[in-house]
Amino acid sequence: MTLRPRQLCLALLALSIVAIAACEPEVGSEAWCERMDETPKGDWTANQAADYARHCLFE
Repeated sequence: MTLRPRQLCLALLALSIVAIAACEPEVGSEAWCERMDETPKGDWTANQAADYARHCLFE
């Protein structure tokens, strides 16, 4: 029965991660574009740069 508290902690951690991820704005939304404008360009991934160009520049 020593695994039960550990399983509970893992389940709470997983739910927390899902809750945090759900708070991120949808890619291509106005909020996402604004957040990307505030993020230094050097911190962008290649996918983020492509999505920014597709959704925020060429609408």
